[in-house]
Amino acid sequence: MWKPDFAKQGGLVPVVVQEDETGEVLMVAYMNEEAFEETVRTGRACYYSRSRGKLWRKGEESGHVQEVRAIYVDCDGDTVLLRVHQVGGAACHEGYRSCFFRKYDQGRLVTVGERVFDPQRVYGKK
Repeated sequence: MWKPDFAKQGGLVPVVVQEDETGEVLMVAYMNEEAFEETVRTGRACYYSRSRGKLWRKGEESGHVQEVRAIYVDCDGDTVLLRVHQVGGAACHEGYRSCFFRKYDQGRLVTVGERVFDPQRVYGKK
């Protein structure tokens, strides 16, 4: 099976995640080889959490899983683009549809999205 070039970037490759139907960018994450293989095998997005130092199966706590529709790889073979169906409506751990729910506007950040769920109730934290 062909795989991205994990060795080029210290074992991790960046992953851009888009909603398949709209093209909306939902998030950016990272995969190691194990996460990539699990994603291919299961059809559900699995990432590598740099902060936790382990695999992160998207939606394992919130139920907001990502069903993979297509996998693209850039010309250098070291960045992945996932086209997904976002189940539950939220990709962001802060409860928003997209992790890009803030817009830089005249020197400040403005919230432009609405929360889909309350992270305090789902994760017990903000």
